[in-house]
Amino acid sequence: MPEMTGSRVLLTGISRNRRWLTLGSAMYGGHQICEALVPVVIGVIIDRAVATGDVAQLVVWVAVLAVLFLVLSLMWRFGARLLTYAEAGEGANLRIEVAGTILRPRGVRTDLRSGELLTISSSDADNASYFLDYIPRIVASLTAVTVCAVTLLLIDVPLGLGVVLGTPLVLVVLQLSEPLITRRIQHQQETAGRAAAVATDLVAGLRPLRGIGAHEPASRRYREVSRRSLRATLRAARTQRGFEGISATLSNLLAAGIAIAAGWLALDGAITIGQFVTVIGLAQFLVEPLAQLTVVPSWIAEARASANRVAMVLSAPPLVPDDTAELPAPPHGLDVTGLHYGSLQGLELSVAPGELVGVVAPRAADAEALVTVLAGQLAPEDYRGTVAVAGVDVAVAGHRAARAALLVEPHTTDVFTGTLRSNIVVGDDEGSRPDDPDLLDAVLRASAADDVVEVHADGLDTPVSERGASLSGGQRQRVALARALHTRPPVLVLHDPTTAVDPVTEQTIARGLRALRHGPGRRGTTLLVTSSPILLATVDRVVVVDDGVVRTSGTHDELVDRDDDYRRAVLR
Repeated sequence: MPEMTGSRVLLTGISRNRRWLTLGSAMYGGHQICEALVPVVIGVIIDRAVATGDVAQLVVWVAVLAVLFLVLSLMWRFGARLLTYAEAGEGANLRIEVAGTILRPRGVRTDLRSGELLTISSSDADNASYFLDYIPRIVASLTAVTVCAVTLLLIDVPLGLGVVLGTPLVLVVLQLSEPLITRRIQHQQETAGRAAAVATDLVAGLRPLRGIGAHEPASRRYREVSRRSLRATLRAARTQRGFEGISATLSNLLAAGIAIAAGWLALDGAITIGQFVTVIGLAQFLVEPLAQLTVVPSWIAEARASANRVAMVLSAPPLVPDDTAELPAPPHGLDVTGLHYGSLQGLELSVAPGELVGVVAPRAADAEALVTVLAGQLAPEDYRGTVAVAGVDVAVAGHRAARAALLVEPHTTDVFTGTLRSNIVVGDDEGSRPDDPDLLDAVLRASAADDVVEVHADGLDTPVSERGASLSGGQRQRVALARALHTRPPVLVLHDPTTAVDPVTEQTIARGLRALRHGPGRRGTTLLVTSSPILLATVDRVVVVDDGVVRTSGTHDELVDRDDDYRRAVLR
């Protein structure tokens, strides 16, 4: 597949909208031809009807003028409709493609933050699609200039040559500024994306930032990046407005020169009064197409800058390769061998099929590093060692199969706009059974989310606001746990799933989790990364990870009796 570039993004848009683009450009061109012929017909009326007093000629040419106005009006109306359809459709296509790339299951390797990605998938996608509006405008402007040049050549050769030679000269001079405009617009878009990313992070974390008294430094950081974005925007705007001012001046000077030359010729008797009126009309008419042609570099620069950013996302490689090693049927075990990542220094951890194991990490960095690797948030080359499910390295397993077999519910989880039901019953993947009310009831009881449902009058149909803001922290945590349990993955990893609930509810969750996944006839494998003594008391064994390696293991009671460090870590 050819490398994705900004130019290819624009060319692809042209290719898949070529039908509407061709018809629309033809209609825009037809509109401009009719517009250019209006002063010609008016000149003919003056010479053949007004100057001679011929009423019949007046009626005929006024009728021709009326037909011209009718045709040019219809051409513009239907051409604009076709091109709006193409532009809006291309914008939607680019937004879908960028969003699909960002959300693809294998992840995307990029240094861009969520706010920047949001900007690219919205405003940059739209700006790139506007290129489809620029092309017919350029075609129409070139058509208008060509018709005017031919008409002026027929009236007077020097006048026509002034347009034929002057227009390309102006365009070439102005085209030299296109790289500068592109660079400044792209810089402005990048700084705006960074400001949006910081704003997104600030809004999402405003409550905890206030809780720890860090909202003022965060606000200062946003102000700084916002000011940089403003400076870049003003710099780009100054460049564009300066360019537009120069281009308007040059185009008006060219039109004025034609009008002055025509007046001189009329005074000398070289052209008729009707021809003089035609030349003046064409000179006035030329101002708009010449102005459009002179701002072409600015248009193209803006579209290309956005297309470059769109291409940067579309060409970003996936985090995880799409290999196809098969996984056997459940139950599955989990084996971590020689894992080096972050603070982990060759971690060795094995969980047998059907086993419920707790991991205690006195250093939070160890737990976070382990969960990050297990969650598939890293490319295989970003860590050393292997993570195997059922003996198959997840780095070489089919990504969809690996994610279906190994589900990681992180400590910082997401609840989405919708209802309680839509946040718990997601998708229809194998093993998810959204139509099974018995499974849903069991999951709600095991996660203690049944209490969340019962306290709301609408039950499972209770609306959930953006980012779950209508729920308390404990309610969000239980809903997320219910969602993880409802998918029934062969291997489930939970990172601190009960930090926001009270001890009574935590006890309910501990018993429910054990019964749902490890009761009679159950074959699930579960890894609990937690320091909760209530949860750890229900596991088969506990593994203590310290300084990036396994330091000791045993049951919760054994470790409480013999390990002072363990007691300090969990009995606080």
